[in-house]
Amino acid sequence: KPVFEQAQADTQRVVLAEGESLRVLNATQILVDDAICHPVLLGRPEGIQAKIEELGLRLTVGEGFSVVDPENNPHYEQHVDAYHRLMERSGVSPRYAANVIRTRMTALGALMVREGQADALVCGTQGAYARHLRYLCEVIGIREEVSDISALMLMILDKGTVFLTDTHVTLNPTAEELAETAFMASSIVKRFGMVPKVGMLSHSNFGSRNNESALKMRKARELLRERHPELAVEGEMHADAALSEETRERIFPNASFGGGANLLVMPNLDAANITYNMLKVLGNGLPVGPMLMGLKRPAHVVTESTTVRGIVNLCAIAAVDAIDYRNTHGKA
Repeated sequence: KPVFEQAQADTQRVVLAEGESLRVLNATQILVDDAICHPVLLGRPEGIQAKIEELGLRLTVGEGFSVVDPENNPHYEQHVDAYHRLMERSGVSPRYAANVIRTRMTALGALMVREGQADALVCGTQGAYARHLRYLCEVIGIREEVSDISALMLMILDKGTVFLTDTHVTLNPTAEELAETAFMASSIVKRFGMVPKVGMLSHSNFGSRNNESALKMRKARELLRERHPELAVEGEMHADAALSEETRERIFPNASFGGGANLLVMPNLDAANITYNMLKVLGNGLPVGPMLMGLKRPAHVVTESTTVRGIVNLCAIAAVDAIDYRNTHGKA
């Protein structure tokens, strides 16, 4: 609720890269009706209009949303030149750059955000997650103060709300990367109106094992405590100890927070992604995300299985990201 209220209070232009997708168009109807953002759809206007009619939606181009046609893009030359300059030392010729801007909607949307023609980007309803991610890293770039980007999932469960990281990006993060990820994720937890309580998860429980993975999670907790002493963080520990104060008290009564952790930091991509998908199915969890962290500008990649509501939720998050970016860096 706090995220939606923030987005509605300050309308942002959010590019939706797959503008002809039926899910995207259904999401656009909700975004317009609820004034969550100003969607900017990438696609053929005639194709978008035909699908609006097919779905029976109440959308009119120019009323609450707009369309950019990659084949008739008023900033085409600017975008081609900008992409070529970014990629010319990576084997990209001017001709290839022109082809990318006409046919790769994520690259075009990322350039629109980079050039200040939009405030945020949401993409990913079609195509491999990693491919979309590559364009975002190439065009928007990774913030100088972080070593890598990462992804955060919010899971709304019958027993409560938990955040999981890194569910989609870094295969085997270092202790340094885990500490960075946990700190960035804690800022997002606060945005949702919650006080972050960070659990560094492991097969080791407060020093019970001393192998490489256990030592990595232990080191990540130490780095967090050194750099952000105001943050409640505990571990390395089992998932049940993180989530249950009763269980934790029997093993480690001097934890830095009470109750259950609400931000669970996993040791690697396998652990995080498997946990997320199991909770989604076995726990009947409602996922929100994945929320990308560490890019220079607001952009997110949904998964191919995302729902209409999932797209709406991520657009609201992207809009609030854009507001935060503007407040920190000024108008693009």
